[in-house]
Amino acid sequence: MGIVTLGVSIAVPEPYGSLLQERRASFGDAAALGIPTHVTLLPPTEIDVASWPAVERHLAAVAGAGQPFPMRLSGTGSFRPLSPVVFVRVAEGGSACGRLQERVRGGDGPLARELQFPYHPHVTVAHGIAEESMDRAAAELADFEATWTVNGFALYTQGEDCVWELHREFGFGAESKPRFPAVPRQADMSRPPAPSV
Repeated sequence: MGIVTLGVSIAVPEPYGSLLQERRASFGDAAALGIPTHVTLLPPTEIDVASWPAVERHLAAVAGAGQPFPMRLSGTGSFRPLSPVVFVRVAEGGSACGRLQERVRGGDGPLARELQFPYHPHVTVAHGIAEESMDRAAAELADFEATWTVNGFALYTQGEDCVWELHREFGFGAESKPRFPAVPRQADMSRPPAPSV
């Protein structure tokens, strides 16, 4: 049976996205270059390829009911010691992200799932690396600031190489179009576990 790993997120726009991705790599996070910079709405989730059309319809409906909102990133934080993560803080837009992720995972929809931890919008800049490197990430990005208007979200798929690729963008209140074939490539359930995003 075909399985695909997907994720839903708000992309951090340029030039901030590339800058944070490069900084994440510079701290020694080997997964950085395979993970576009983002605020997660749905963490890595495996689904059967047969449910893909229902997933896209669901996300289109969520986006269609959405409204643009301001996003501001400011400074850093950490989930340590609970989880080995350093992140850039979402200083504005967090409540809107929270409502959006609830709709993405909502009800009995095709992406309904429980979360391992309570939802906390953030932008990961270091994960699972040496403590000294995570300390450096927290210190060096402590003055980071970025603002933009969120106009939608995106659906990503993870390949067997653990690289995340943009599959489709969903604009708020607007029809969106896939960037890639309607059904993503199938993945083998025996592949290594996906890294955290």
